[in-house]
Amino acid sequence: MARAWLALAAFSGFLSVALGALGAHSLKNVLDEYGKSIYERAVTYQMFHTMGLFAVGLLQMFLKNTSLSLSGWSFLIGILLFSGSLYLLALTGATWLGAITPFGGIAFILGWAFLGFKIIRTKF
Repeated sequence: MARAWLALAAFSGFLSVALGALGAHSLKNVLDEYGKSIYERAVTYQMFHTMGLFAVGLLQMFLKNTSLSLSGWSFLIGILLFSGSLYLLALTGATWLGAITPFGGIAFILGWAFLGFKIIRTKF
């Protein structure tokens, strides 16, 4: 599973940089200040949690007898729900998407909690 987490992290990192560049260059005259701040928050949280997903992959390579899948899935779901809903909110102005964002935030929190719990319980 380590290879899958690393590949997903690489893809998410690619998307984070590409979407950040899109926002900074192509959307700078399209989005208002509120939309820009939401879009920037989506990019920032995606990149931070992409690094978390990358850490899960690296740790999984070394901790062969410990599954970090709950953490990996939580980060991935968080990226999709949190950042994804913010990207769409910034681009469409559909405020109902803001109701999805907290579920992504909860997934991020759970991902870090699962990761910390597994690290504490693992014998090195």
